[in-house]
Amino acid sequence: MLIVGNGKLFTRDKEFPYEKDGAVVISGTEILALGKTGDMKSKYPEADFIDAKGGVIMPAFINTHEHIYSAFARGLSIKGHNPKGFLDILDGQWWTIDRHLSLNQTKYSAVDTMIGCIKSGVTTIFDHHASYGAITDSLFKIAEASKELGMRSCLCYEVSDRDGKDKAKEAVMENENFIKYALADDSDMLAGMMGMHAQFTISDETMELAAAHKPAEVGYHIHVAEGIEDLHDCLRKYGKRIVDRLMDFNILGDKSLLAHCIYINGHEMELIKDTKTMVVHNPESNMGNACGCPPTMELVKRGILTGLGTDGYTHDMIESYKVANVLHKHHLCDPNAAWGEVPTMLFENNAKIAGRYFKKPLGVLKPGAAADVIVVDYDPPTQMDENNINSHILFGMMGHDVVTTIGNGKILMKDREITVIDAEQAMAKCREESAKLWKSING
Repeated sequence: MLIVGNGKLFTRDKEFPYEKDGAVVISGTEILALGKTGDMKSKYPEADFIDAKGGVIMPAFINTHEHIYSAFARGLSIKGHNPKGFLDILDGQWWTIDRHLSLNQTKYSAVDTMIGCIKSGVTTIFDHHASYGAITDSLFKIAEASKELGMRSCLCYEVSDRDGKDKAKEAVMENENFIKYALADDSDMLAGMMGMHAQFTISDETMELAAAHKPAEVGYHIHVAEGIEDLHDCLRKYGKRIVDRLMDFNILGDKSLLAHCIYINGHEMELIKDTKTMVVHNPESNMGNACGCPPTMELVKRGILTGLGTDGYTHDMIESYKVANVLHKHHLCDPNAAWGEVPTMLFENNAKIAGRYFKKPLGVLKPGAAADVIVVDYDPPTQMDENNINSHILFGMMGHDVVTTIGNGKILMKDREITVIDAEQAMAKCREESAKLWKSING
């Protein structure tokens, strides 16, 4: 049993939102009780105690769109790569990287990503993986890292025809095999989806193959209208818009997750809403790739379940929160935009998305919820309570302010020290593997 206390407790539970000197009691993988620190310590005297030292105690973060395979891109310069647009960025950088990844490099890309997540207070990720140099068993390598580091992970492999039909089929089978493996796992820490790159790299034949091999219990995770080129391709080849094509192949649904959705119209939004399909917004990636600003505020207004992700751009969900906040204010020329929508996406909708794949309640501290708890080193000079906590997170915190991360009841980091793996040794291995990858790309 474990108590995390002596902090400002923010639960995201409307029944008990805040306690000035609060504590959360953890039993096994679940939250047992919450209350005043003194009361909890008296009631559970046998429990180990983690002192928040006056910091903020809150639920761990969820990232609903990650890209583990991008981990070793930092600092990489690819010879001859001078992108003129989004498609050049995809083919010249990201597809070049994923074509060279070995299984071991995929494993250590996951290790690096998950260490970064833990340091930023993220304990649950939805990852969208590609490694066309080594497809088979790649998701299982990521799952190995997930188990070692205590990360709750919903994984998929991005199916694409970009490297030929044989590899597209291998990608489909990797998804099917991993989904079945995850469905048989009773830890509530692994899940799988049928991953797809984007409609412009997927033929009708491959769409049908993916559908034939997708277990009924899961949905799809696919990039949608991330670039205008995707829309133009669909209109030119099929005479219809992207979401209509996905609808024709039964890809929409309450277990399916659409990333980006920049170039969609009102009709497509209604299809997404009517099918209860989920969407995830990735602001930094959209800006960094010069893809455009999605109509995210409209999606939320229409009642479409829209979450917040990072697209591998960062592992810090607070950073993504900050960028989304200013992006939509700037884009709409409205200083009142995004104040409510973005924190709803991060703190409520991400938990609802995760709830469609994991059994225990996430993103909330209440009895019976998953014991995913973080402590943030933050003690502001101004008043802070349940009414203005989002403003404090937005303007006062960053992911690196997280000092302790607990995932599923397990201490993953304490006082900024990773506890589940020898981080120094692991990062040395990451550097070794990234050097091999860079050499294989540039010779």
